[in-house]
Amino acid sequence: MSHADPITAAQSQAALHWLSRINEQPEVAQSAGFKRWLMADPRHRQAYDQAQALWRLSEAPAARLAVEEQAGLQQYLDAMARPPARKPWLRTLAAAACLVLGVGMAGGWHPGHWLQDLQADYRSGDTLRQVTLADQSEVTLDAGSAIAVDFQQGERRVRLLHGAAFFQVTHNGEPFVVQAAGGEVRVLGTQFEVRDQGEGAQVTVRSGRVAVTAAQGQVARELTANQQLAYAEGRTGELLAVDSDSRLGWRQGWLNYYQVPLAQVIDDLGRYYPGRIVLLDGELGQRKVSGSFPVQEPLLALDSLGKVMGFSRQTVLGRLTVIR
Repeated sequence: MSHADPITAAQSQAALHWLSRINEQPEVAQSAGFKRWLMADPRHRQAYDQAQALWRLSEAPAARLAVEEQAGLQQYLDAMARPPARKPWLRTLAAAACLVLGVGMAGGWHPGHWLQDLQADYRSGDTLRQVTLADQSEVTLDAGSAIAVDFQQGERRVRLLHGAAFFQVTHNGEPFVVQAAGGEVRVLGTQFEVRDQGEGAQVTVRSGRVAVTAAQGQVARELTANQQLAYAEGRTGELLAVDSDSRLGWRQGWLNYYQVPLAQVIDDLGRYYPGRIVLLDGELGQRKVSGSFPVQEPLLALDSLGKVMGFSRQTVLGRLTVIR
């Protein structure tokens, strides 16, 4: 694995999880589980160092917010604690609330992405962004997405740092390559999406052709219009036939689903929400959802889902929404 491989969103989230545990129980830092995680991948140490830096940067703003909004946060936490006794995750939730709200959530900021965004040439907040590259190729960034661009030495390279991007490539004789999650997509046609999925990525072709390689040195898989392929950890999944217009409906402001876990829908809606949406019920998150939802009003979409699936949401300070 090259040292240039980017830290994935899943690795950043795991690092923040370990840091939260260690802050509450310092002895966890000496545990075998934490040491195994650190040694499993060189990027884990980098991700943990970044998480520590983020925590240090957030301490002062979070403390100020806790003082300024003490009444609102305490009322929320008191409500969460009744009728059951105080639960172990409440302290973590309180810290997360301060961290999320105190560091600043405007523009789709995400704690696992802030260092990746420093590398970005283009990024989006909680809305879509249209970008025209130097070669006149068009890129549509989904909410909460970022790319780095490197056009030199007769090759056009774009690195998807996180989120998703839809490409409409202008042909000029130079190769056009999109790198994501250790693999790459080499353009043989024109219109396609690349979506980061933590440890892997998903490619959907609307028109033309692309060649997908899950890892350096592997044989490429070719995709044509209305085909989709996911890969992770150097392995490709099954080649699927899809309705690309439906799968790429986010470009027109709609998220379309058929029998997907509620947790995935909540994660997707979260990209369009100027704060954080937290799901506390893992079993609820696995229930299947079908439907179409407008991205402009993510909380209204959650309310509609809640009426059908029997869950409720609570929003505190207009930035943190909890579902249980």
